[in-house]
Amino acid sequence: MAGSHVIAILGGKGGIGKSTFAANFAIAHAIDTKSKVCLVDLDNKACGDLGMILGARPKRTLLELGQHEGKIDPTAIAAYTAPHPAGISYLPSVLDPEQLVALEPGHVGRGINHLLATFNTVVIDLGSDLDACGVKALESSSMILVITMPDILALHHTKRMIEKVQNLLFPMEMIKIILNRFSPKRGILPPLVQNMLKKELLAIVPEDELTVVTSMAKAQPFITAAPRSEITKSLFILVRTIADKQLLEKLAQVKKPSDALLRLGGVKKPASGSDPKAGQNQMVVFDRSQMKDEKPSDQWSSLKQRIHKQLIETMDLKKVDTEVGNDLKKKAVLREKTKTVVVELLDKEDHPFRSRDEIQKLVKEILDEALELGPIQDLLADESVNEVMVNRKDQIYVERGGKLIKTQLSFSGTAQLLGVIERIVAPLGRRIDEKTPYVDARLADGSRVHAIIPPLAVQGPMITIRKFSKNRLGPKDLVKFGSMTEEMADFLRACIEARLNVVISGGTGSGKTTLLNVMASFIPSNERILTIEDAAELQLPQDHWGRLETRPANIEGKGEVSIRDLVRNSLRMRPDRIVVGECRAGEALDMLQAMNTGHDGSMTTVHSNSPRDAIARLETLVMMAGMELPAKAIREQIASAVNLIVQQSRLSDGSRKVTSITEVVGMQGDVVTLQEIFGFRRTGLDKNRKVIGKFVATGFIPKFIDELEQQGIKIPRGIFSVS
Repeated sequence: MAGSHVIAILGGKGGIGKSTFAANFAIAHAIDTKSKVCLVDLDNKACGDLGMILGARPKRTLLELGQHEGKIDPTAIAAYTAPHPAGISYLPSVLDPEQLVALEPGHVGRGINHLLATFNTVVIDLGSDLDACGVKALESSSMILVITMPDILALHHTKRMIEKVQNLLFPMEMIKIILNRFSPKRGILPPLVQNMLKKELLAIVPEDELTVVTSMAKAQPFITAAPRSEITKSLFILVRTIADKQLLEKLAQVKKPSDALLRLGGVKKPASGSDPKAGQNQMVVFDRSQMKDEKPSDQWSSLKQRIHKQLIETMDLKKVDTEVGNDLKKKAVLREKTKTVVVELLDKEDHPFRSRDEIQKLVKEILDEALELGPIQDLLADESVNEVMVNRKDQIYVERGGKLIKTQLSFSGTAQLLGVIERIVAPLGRRIDEKTPYVDARLADGSRVHAIIPPLAVQGPMITIRKFSKNRLGPKDLVKFGSMTEEMADFLRACIEARLNVVISGGTGSGKTTLLNVMASFIPSNERILTIEDAAELQLPQDHWGRLETRPANIEGKGEVSIRDLVRNSLRMRPDRIVVGECRAGEALDMLQAMNTGHDGSMTTVHSNSPRDAIARLETLVMMAGMELPAKAIREQIASAVNLIVQQSRLSDGSRKVTSITEVVGMQGDVVTLQEIFGFRRTGLDKNRKVIGKFVATGFIPKFIDELEQQGIKIPRGIFSVS
């Protein structure tokens, strides 16, 4: 149809009301412009949400429509789309998530073209994660509406989404920002939102939780359920703004990329003369040969690169390494065999390094890069090193005693650095490539590894390794290190034995996992413990302990198992205690529900800078579960589930301390009330810039002390006295 347009709707992150906005916006557009509108659900992570919001029961899909070759008349289109009483048509991408594997960009492109021949406007809900099919939809779009919320986390993800769309070379003027769920009483104000996103807001949709929840309960969009509400008026104002400014007509003239999929790394371009359907949705696997090494700056690195290349040609190291696995004896034999080959290759080279020490050092570095973890191998063996950070092939930092120190070590090339990353992740069944350019993993000794590669890492592959302590730390060690007092340790032990629910709060690198490990060791040995982690790190002394670890999606994008999935499964495994390594998303809701339904004594960690921030963080994480719960209901859930917040902090001198132990008292109005029991009070710095301070009791006796005493757990009340 001449003058038809596609409006794509993206979310900065999940749980911001994007699907609700999309459904009501499409209806408002149809009513106000008196035009034919089709709403398409292409949010693969929330497949079917739009159907629930509309109360629609479609029988056909965009996948089926996209499989139709040639032209299609309006009568036939009507057989694919589901009409809605509000005057729009609805078409899901698939009816079952299992059908997603069959959905290809070609289907999306053809399906949209068929719809544009019948409808004036096609509104597409793309979700909050751009895949190859989503990018294909953007190529057909006139305007991209990005939905955000007035909170820091949502704006952070929105900024990343805008950057991703820009990196795919879509013009910035196509992107329009909608501020959803705005309340002048709380949240970030619109001028600051615009400043943070460096983009003007096209519209502000007010928060109206009651109207939205009521309409969703009736499976009726609020546009028709509450036509006089402020939230409904805001959508009609948006539609008229788009029409008055003729935005769709103007933006349709803007030049858009036709090969954005190639920049996404999502689809290979068919070879000249080949079947255009061939490779239509084949994902590009990251090719190490694409990552050209910079010319080595010195003879040493140049020689290492040449020998390494010849070694790969002489021996199939990847195959041999796989066969050897973690067998130490086989590894030693392989190293000796490889060493012989390296020495032979060096003898054939004309190089200036002739002394015995130089040759030994050269051979060791080549072997470490070929078979181990390169120059960082020795750093991992150094007990004084807590963390290793590789910023690029020639820049490696370590943390010693809480201080960052740059080393003189370097990899011989970018390809060797990438080879080390592959060697770390391959045994775990994980992958790192253009489609998934980052990965969380662990070493054989339990050390936590994060790796990220180009195009996300601009300077080259990066690795961050949080070393695992060979000696399991206990409460006495933390007291010895000055992380807490003996009274605080005894109090925490009593709380764990009494089955209080505990949240450990702290920033990155503050020692949350170490503290969680120590506190989990207080759990009585006769109880069944289940730990759930992204990368298994916890080491508990108890025998009755089950370890669960997440799994990323495979190369086909299937098979992902999230922390949330594992928390739900753990509830069916008869646990006495559930310990979640870290709550980062919607699993926080499942964790709180578990704490509230008989799994007392559970523990987890969250990223936050204070106990009060921890409450706000948990509230945000619960919202990410996408359940659209009222804020007060979430706070009540937190207040009834969590008994204690333990704040772990990393101070300016690198020391890590328990800076606060705080009781969650309950609710006062709409606010979760907290009361600090123990705290760390800083008094200054000494001449060596070490933090001076002391641990103090606040004088507050926790409300649960009587409950502990009824269980036979005696705590001297004197430890709570102000010293």
